[in-house]
Amino acid sequence: MSEQLLTIVLRSLWISGTALLLSALWSLPISFILGLRRFRGRETLISIFNALMGVPTVALGLILYLLFSNRGPLGFASLLYTPWAIIIGQAILITPLFISVLTSAIESVDPQIKDLAKTLGASGHQTSLAVLKEAKKGAILAAVSSFNRAVSELGVALMVGGNLLGATRVMTTQISLGVARGELLLSLEVTAVLLAITLTMALIANRLRRD
Repeated sequence: MSEQLLTIVLRSLWISGTALLLSALWSLPISFILGLRRFRGRETLISIFNALMGVPTVALGLILYLLFSNRGPLGFASLLYTPWAIIIGQAILITPLFISVLTSAIESVDPQIKDLAKTLGASGHQTSLAVLKEAKKGAILAAVSSFNRAVSELGVALMVGGNLLGATRVMTTQISLGVARGELLLSLEVTAVLLAITLTMALIANRLRRD
């Protein structure tokens, strides 16, 4: 693997990993609210998140491009064609998947766990941690699925990242560029690395879920 390709791989991992952490900031509390509480409109919200899992990445990329462009409402932030534009886009992209999978896992936890925690005087935060511990397998699946979704997407990275060499070029945009230039061997090499990463993440997740 060349130094340039290694840099692209590491940048991809950093961007998608950061996007996962950013998404978790709001996905975790939303998932706990949807999974543990009952309120009017809850089922509608869950259905919306389930539907948004299939949003086309190019559609989201276009919306973000319009927001981040110089004439857009967020143009003042100068985020367009920067790694952070991709991070924000990927974080938004994977949020519905993260929430849907984790909410389902939380719902499957025995209600007695929650009741027992409250009986023992646990706070809301402690109760959530107890439920999360029981929903560990689902939480791992949510995190890994979301990361793989982020690192494998093309639309957002291309639309708001611009595929700039040394700045925003990631594995998927490199594959697309290689095909356009007729550099099929390079594209195949990057594809193999991308597949190896997603497969490794899945294997690690399966191992953790069995422990």
